[in-house]
Amino acid sequence: MDRPELALHQLHAFAVLAEELHFGRAAERLGIAQPPLSQQIRRLERRVGHALFDRGPGGVTLTPAGHELLPSARRALGEIAGGLDAARRAGRGETGRLRIGFAATLALTVLPRILRAYRDGHPGVEVEIREMTTAPQVAALRDGSLDVGLLREPPEADGLVAEPILSEGFVAVLPSGHPLAARRAVPVAALAGEPFVLPPREAAPTVHDRIAGLCRAAGFEPRAGQRAVEWQTVCALVGAGLGVSLAPASVRGIRLAGVTYRGISPGGARTTVAACHRRDDPNPLLARFLHTARTQT
Repeated sequence: MDRPELALHQLHAFAVLAEELHFGRAAERLGIAQPPLSQQIRRLERRVGHALFDRGPGGVTLTPAGHELLPSARRALGEIAGGLDAARRAGRGETGRLRIGFAATLALTVLPRILRAYRDGHPGVEVEIREMTTAPQVAALRDGSLDVGLLREPPEADGLVAEPILSEGFVAVLPSGHPLAARRAVPVAALAGEPFVLPPREAAPTVHDRIAGLCRAAGFEPRAGQRAVEWQTVCALVGAGLGVSLAPASVRGIRLAGVTYRGISPGGARTTVAACHRRDDPNPLLARFLHTARTQT
């Protein structure tokens, strides 16, 4: 980029003098003495190559060159002021674009509340949300195409930080006609021998392993009859009679005919949702989003 011909402070002095048409009043507005103002105007005139003001006994008036320069000077000063304001707002995390990944079940719990609060507090930020399972979110965070991911049971990943924002229990997902659906709480051991509908391990390895661990603690290995990436599909397949499932409690928000949700026993197992982001990411939008997520959960 070429070095600008005109100094910003000289343009400012010129514009103020053009408004006041009086060196004393212009110097007072600028907060300087009159001789330095006269020097700045003379330097600007030398740069332009023509006088910008007539200094006659009748007072100060603009020359044709001054009249021609004034609109451009005002536009340049306005654009600089606007650019500085935009830069400061971006630095404060008030403008820009934030890319958020989220697990599907979060749309049934904390996601709407977090997004509403964030958008209310940051109307100048463009929010881009993407529904993604765990593994794609981690990959997108690593390659920089995602700024923050709201994911369940985030795996340990180099360069990423996971901040827990929500903890919830598990429920049994049963066909409504299943004998266990009549119980208030379903012993996990009672599901031994049932075909399970589960997310594939490659899509959400940590959640898959947590569910498998619940079954093993109850004395059996879950037998996967069907697999589905999204929990809504898992519940729909259960409703179709293709098996049972264990799922985060937030799936209760998925209202499907033929599906019943019941608590499980023992009921101490929890699953954690975390806000995951790149370590030491300086993005001020991220810092403000994390603050909002903490206050809304």
